[in-house]
Amino acid sequence: MEAVNFWTTPIGWTLTTLGGVLIVTVGVLLSLAFLLLADRKIWAAVQWRRGPNVVGPFGLLQSFADFFKFVLKEIVIPAGADKVVFLLAPLISFILAFGAWAVIPFAPGWVVSDINVGVLYLLAISSLGVYGIIMGGWASNSKYPFLGSLRSAAQMVSYEVSIGFIIITVILLAGTMNLTGIVENQNGGLLRWHAFQVPTVVVMFPMAVMFFISLLAETNRPPFDLPEAESELVAGYQVEYSSTPYLLFMIGEYSNIVLMCTLITILFFGGWHAPFPETWVGIAGWPPVLAQLWYLAWFLAKGVFWFFMVAMVKAIVPRYRYDQLMRLGWKVFLPTSLAAVALIAAWRVFGPAGA
Repeated sequence: MEAVNFWTTPIGWTLTTLGGVLIVTVGVLLSLAFLLLADRKIWAAVQWRRGPNVVGPFGLLQSFADFFKFVLKEIVIPAGADKVVFLLAPLISFILAFGAWAVIPFAPGWVVSDINVGVLYLLAISSLGVYGIIMGGWASNSKYPFLGSLRSAAQMVSYEVSIGFIIITVILLAGTMNLTGIVENQNGGLLRWHAFQVPTVVVMFPMAVMFFISLLAETNRPPFDLPEAESELVAGYQVEYSSTPYLLFMIGEYSNIVLMCTLITILFFGGWHAPFPETWVGIAGWPPVLAQLWYLAWFLAKGVFWFFMVAMVKAIVPRYRYDQLMRLGWKVFLPTSLAAVALIAAWRVFGPAGA
């Protein structure tokens, strides 16, 4: 009687999937704790101050102290709020933010769900993410949260259009919507990365820059943090939130920021591939575990670099006015990304064979 591999059975497959989900969730949560600290430290360094430095060595445990502070606080719900929607909104934001990580490949084979339409899945999840903010602003029954949620809806819709067209240029170059396939299409060193590939670099490098700027607008980061502008709306859609619901909003927001940092790495900057051909280090002869760690290290290093860039923009770029934000999205990014799609499509059709 032929032996059955337990891990190929439905129960084994379920356990493997749940294990992958748990590892990714815990890994993302731990990375958020230290990246949030890094965000505050970078901002402090630009302003010539120390930043968090009391809880733990060099302040490394500050994010965990903040976590317990929020969890142990009393949950205050305004008297006129819709309590069900009020509490459901941060939960939706949190769940959708972590659901998007299911298709992110960290290294060859290191992905929870390697689906062929990974890009479409991410676009769908990001489109739904705005509902948590809208629900939170409306359910609070207050003017500032409502205005903040309206701003967020208009802002995210505006820049999602441009992001969609920018991603289409990558799909045309790679010939696939599978994120692992997009990364493998950039194997071979720096000049194979989509942002630097010759001769499409004249189109794709500006697209990478536009994707980075749209990333800031999509995640409500400065200088596009109009939905939660302290000087105008106090804290926007989060005004009436406290304790754990507020914490869920913040975790969801930072999870989206880190997700977009990994996405720009995957789409334009080679994913887990090094900026030089891997034949130079003879990685084909390495033990599989060591090779996987090599790929993972490059992926994480690129993601951290883009988070550093996001943090620096917050520290040094002044906030846009709302009309400037909309003008940039609809009058600059949209026509430019449309033109880029046309140029890359023409290159694929009329360029050299195998382009």
